[in-house]
Amino acid sequence: MIKDIVFDFGGVLTTIDTERALSRFKALGVANPEDYINSYCQKGPFFALENGDISAEEFCTELGMLCQRTISYDDAKSAWCGFITEVHVEYLEFLQQLRPQYRLSVLSNTNPFIQGWARSPQFTPCSKSLDDYFDMLFLSYCMKCSKPGNEIYRKMLADGSMNASETLFIDDSDKNLEAASRVGIKTLKVMNGEDWREKLSEYLKLDQNQGK
Repeated sequence: MIKDIVFDFGGVLTTIDTERALSRFKALGVANPEDYINSYCQKGPFFALENGDISAEEFCTELGMLCQRTISYDDAKSAWCGFITEVHVEYLEFLQQLRPQYRLSVLSNTNPFIQGWARSPQFTPCSKSLDDYFDMLFLSYCMKCSKPGNEIYRKMLADGSMNASETLFIDDSDKNLEAASRVGIKTLKVMNGEDWREKLSEYLKLDQNQGK
């Protein structure tokens, strides 16, 4: 039976708009941001940031070289947060009904700019941060590894004292879900921005019935 439910951040807990993020980085002066950015995995300094290989300050320096001007922390934060168009507070509140029975976690390819906002009272209109809704956060830049590599899933299982066969991972990327399945984690596919509450409820109901 499922004991741990793990959620992707962008596309599952929030709706993402890659084109809007690209526009913001282009406005900063990045000539071809699409060479570095996509919905699921970044390249160059963008990947290095999310993989924990460089700090936020080092990213600003490298971004400044691409833009040929000085880039501040706030400049970079505004561009990165262009990915997020909506925080689904109603989905987050729904999760509170599950917490008595399941441990809830986040596993995300993300960075300190987005998480600096998400882990603050500015995350929701009710002044709750991402931490208020989850028991554990597994963030790529802190773990120094990224989806869809096997290492991040194995590390999450070990650090979270999770049993793969009792863990459900929810993501909007086929590659990320396939990688989770390879290490024995159960998976549920959702689409970017989809209201997944009924789908998750049905999955858990079926799991509970099978466990009897």
